[in-house]
Amino acid sequence: MPILETERMIIRPFAVDDVERIAVINEELDAEINREYVLGTIASGRHLANLHQPPYGERAGVLKSENLMICAVGLVPCLMPFEQLPTFANGAAPQAVVSSTAEVGLYWACDPAYRQRGIATEAARALIDYAFDHLHIKRIIATTEYDNLASQGVMRKLGMTIEHNPLPDPFYMQVVGILENGA
Repeated sequence: MPILETERMIIRPFAVDDVERIAVINEELDAEINREYVLGTIASGRHLANLHQPPYGERAGVLKSENLMICAVGLVPCLMPFEQLPTFANGAAPQAVVSSTAEVGLYWACDPAYRQRGIATEAARALIDYAFDHLHIKRIIATTEYDNLASQGVMRKLGMTIEHNPLPDPFYMQVVGILENGA
């Protein structure tokens, strides 16, 4: 994936120097996990490119005006029992599904000091446009928790259809945003 540019940001691959900034963005994780996260994403991107596969993994969102990494955004593999959601079950009544299906997931996280400024929406929109226009992905999903109203707001601004998992499990699939490629 090339470096993407939005009105306010440059969205580029992670660099080793991003470890310190990702610790601010992913403040709930310890330093070693954040370090592994950045370095693993760098290695994975190179490996997938060599295999001519999609650019799974997060990227750094750098605010142009400050030359500061303020968010992480990326396309990630997402394996969940989506068929228990009405959209994926063709409107059938919800049932616990044993098998999972793979979808392309969209991930975002912002530095707390830059939240509520449209940063996540702007960065996510750039990845959606690239994924739909150049990778010709059929659909993109995003997941969050019931109480994460900010991420649900980003989903709405992106035009996603939002579904709540009608079943209690899996616990990590509470709210799912779905965006179909209209091309």
